[in-house]
Amino acid sequence: MNRIEIALGQRSYPVLVGASLLHQPSHWLPLIPEVPLVIFTNERVAPLYLDTLVSALGGRQPHTFILPDGEAEKSFDNYQRALEFLAQKGIRRDACLLALGGGVIGDLCGFVAASWMRGIRFIQFPTTLLAQVDASVGGKTAINLPAGKNLVGAFHQPSLVVADVSTLTTLDEREYRAGLAEVLKYGAIRDPELIGLMEQQVTALNRRDAALLIDLVSRSVEHKASVVADDEREAGIRATLNFGHSFGHAIEALTDYTRYLHGEAVAIGMVAASHLSEQRGLCTPGTAARLAKLLQQLDLPVTIPADLSTDHLLERMGLDKKNVTGTRRLILLEALGQAYIDSDSRDEQIRRAIDHTR
Repeated sequence: MNRIEIALGQRSYPVLVGASLLHQPSHWLPLIPEVPLVIFTNERVAPLYLDTLVSALGGRQPHTFILPDGEAEKSFDNYQRALEFLAQKGIRRDACLLALGGGVIGDLCGFVAASWMRGIRFIQFPTTLLAQVDASVGGKTAINLPAGKNLVGAFHQPSLVVADVSTLTTLDEREYRAGLAEVLKYGAIRDPELIGLMEQQVTALNRRDAALLIDLVSRSVEHKASVVADDEREAGIRATLNFGHSFGHAIEALTDYTRYLHGEAVAIGMVAASHLSEQRGLCTPGTAARLAKLLQQLDLPVTIPADLSTDHLLERMGLDKKNVTGTRRLILLEALGQAYIDSDSRDEQIRRAIDHTR
């Protein structure tokens, strides 16, 4: 088992990464406070891991709030339902919420924890690769609006993250591969050796080799820990973690969050951002092709569908949270492993990058 510390002073917490951790509570149960607990999960994860987690809690009797599965469930309506559930159960400020699931459950549970009685503790038990390497770490919590993804939220750090890579064996193929896109992102923005490792280990990645996944998850979390420690509230360098996301979030929104998983949309977005980086002369020609080739070997999409108009994509990208008034901000590459926050790309340049990604 690996332990990575997220160093944020009084808000610091550990991320535990290993195999079969849900079945080995001795590693994490001492870190669970002796307070009332509420487990947030969904209809897909509950039959697989809810009983295991409850049993591991050793006689504790947590309440459970179970949602349907899917990105569309990260909604204001479900946020309100969750708050009403906590009120009905008499949950007070000393309680702790446990998020058992992927990024949707983690984001919603975290936002509920951030806002219930002005903030209570919560713990992440991420069960998807995307959540283990990205969504569960760093304290971003949010819900979606029809106008865009994650537009309502708060920074609220968990007190513990338990990433059991054994849960990845029950992920469906698309969910698993969508998580690989987020792993590749860390290589693109911070760690070119990680890109090389993934290129060499495509076969092992495709068979979900546990030792390799522990390594990749741990390396990804270490990168995120370093960035979050330097810039917890995304005033600067943390924005680079959104490489591919400006394009990706627009694609998700225009397809009503039903055609692409988040990681799939980010995969396309990384290729588009790489094309824009090359077009701007920021990085070496061939960078986009290299990333696209690896993404395709991992069976991830790399092209923007023809039915999404460039005008509509640009309009949606205008709502991106990284933007500031009057300025569109994008994450581009100066080289593999070197990300850059760009405010100088013109709409016509972005249009050409979009067209190049079709």
